[in-house]
Amino acid sequence: MSPGRRHAEAIPGAHTMGMAIFLVSISMLFLGALVGYVVIRSRSGVWPPVGAPALPRGLIVSTLLLFGCSVSIQRALSRIRAGDEAGLLRALQLTVGIAVLFLVAQGWSWWVFFHSATFASHLYGFTFYMLTGLHALHILGGLVSLGVVMYFAVRSAYSWAHYPGVRMCAIYWHYLAVVWVVLYVVLLVES
Repeated sequence: MSPGRRHAEAIPGAHTMGMAIFLVSISMLFLGALVGYVVIRSRSGVWPPVGAPALPRGLIVSTLLLFGCSVSIQRALSRIRAGDEAGLLRALQLTVGIAVLFLVAQGWSWWVFFHSATFASHLYGFTFYMLTGLHALHILGGLVSLGVVMYFAVRSAYSWAHYPGVRMCAIYWHYLAVVWVVLYVVLLVES
């Protein structure tokens, strides 16, 4: 056992406290991005600008895929709580697959939006890419955390009695789903 792991386990709630601090920090980042969006939106006379494209319909697919990530990571958590290490690994692999599909769907939506938008005279396109791109970067970070959790799962580091990495990863993916819904609703309401 590594010294860092022994230390974290010796302090009850250290994992949870660390995750809470992390989520509050990135919440401030997303909140700042949303405030920036609202300021830009409020200073624009007409929003979306005349001739600007509608939000890509692919965002609906992205939303469904992100809910799929949330369901599959919750499945991973329930499998390890039941002592099913093989089920844990399958659910983690499914979560990775769905997350990659989410990024592909986002890329497609960005491509469709880019080829139908004019960016020279307004910030409508910029705000779309800023909000969705910021979220996509956090999805990439979530894929890294899934990779780390899978690494330890393959090495049987988790059991029904010890699974903090799986739990923290699940919390993060649920958080990403909630943040996406907020971003998507703001984009829908404001367009």
